[in-house]
Amino acid sequence: MRITTNQLYDQNIRAIMDNQAGLADTQLALSSGKRINKPSDDPVGAAKVIRMTEELDSLTQFQRNNDLVTGSLAQQESILRNMTDTMNRARVLALQAGDGLLSDADRKALASEIAQIKDEVFDLMNSQNADGDYYFAGYQSETQPFVFNPGSTGNAYTFQGDSGTNEVQLSSSVTIRSSASGQSVFEDVAARRNFSITGTSGMTVDYALVAGQGDFDKFYRNNYDPINAANNNYQVSVISPTQVQITNTGTGNVVATQGYSSGEPFTFAGIDFTLTGTTGSTLNFQLDAPEKKNIAQTLHELEGILDNENVSDEDFREGLSDALVGIDNALEKIGFEVSSIGARLNVAESVYETNLDLEVATKEARSAIQDVDYAEASAEFAKQEAALTAALSTFPKISNLSLFNYL
Repeated sequence: MRITTNQLYDQNIRAIMDNQAGLADTQLALSSGKRINKPSDDPVGAAKVIRMTEELDSLTQFQRNNDLVTGSLAQQESILRNMTDTMNRARVLALQAGDGLLSDADRKALASEIAQIKDEVFDLMNSQNADGDYYFAGYQSETQPFVFNPGSTGNAYTFQGDSGTNEVQLSSSVTIRSSASGQSVFEDVAARRNFSITGTSGMTVDYALVAGQGDFDKFYRNNYDPINAANNNYQVSVISPTQVQITNTGTGNVVATQGYSSGEPFTFAGIDFTLTGTTGSTLNFQLDAPEKKNIAQTLHELEGILDNENVSDEDFREGLSDALVGIDNALEKIGFEVSSIGARLNVAESVYETNLDLEVATKEARSAIQDVDYAEASAEFAKQEAALTAALSTFPKISNLSLFNYL
């Protein structure tokens, strides 16, 4: 085989350039700390590194989400706990107001404190985060959820947000609720169940009020018909000088028969009656439809009856009963939400720890694929450097060889 001078020259140049390229690649690996700096260095390994980097980016975002949601939930929990303390104080005041020995001045003093509590609760219901968004407005986070309309003919405190709740993703498979709507926590609070007298015949009603709320609530739950309103109507009939019969006028069923004495009290389903009538006299009443009332409105009405010197004893007792049931139901609602927040915080903490473990494991796996072995790379660099030095030192001698030198 005949090798020309040009061929010999080209072969040496290519060898030197290959050595220089290899040396440059090794130097880049040593300086960057990475074995794979471009896909061609290891196509399979590069694909794995890209996939693992994407997983790490997702984990980083999940951890940011976790930090944000735990901070928000902790703030909401603090707000609700403050509200619980405030509402418990209102409950104590409502119980004190039931003391029949209180003067009008005493009641007004209680009304003044209830008004302050009401304002504090109203502010808490309209709490905002650091960005100015309202916690309890649902999706309408830029709109104040609760407003006060003193001239309103209905409820003075109304909700103008919506029922929306936000969710945050903490991992590829875990999403938790990051907010609560004021509609579910503060607005849709069950009011006291009650009844209304709808008519009498030959009967004088001296007294008819719910005294045993628990017994009445049980009767209400078992008998209230949300579909057929006629089945919520009842009649108390005097069937003899010593007996009354209670009948559901919608179904025709006799509900109870019990002792009776005209002008003397008796109790049915938690309702205390004092009725004056003779055989054949009747009283008709109905179970009122269930109502909901927000927390601030309940306190507003409690303030009103405490501040009213002309309120009748019966209306005062009814008002206090309404307030106590409303406060208790509100505390129950708030308690449920606080418990829910606690559960979600526990989930967030658990997922955070799991994500940290995944992050460490993924980084280690990626490092094993792409990071350079400095000892191995240093040895390879020394070998390549020696080869390049030898090639450069011998190239001039080989390139100057010619048959003409021997002629």
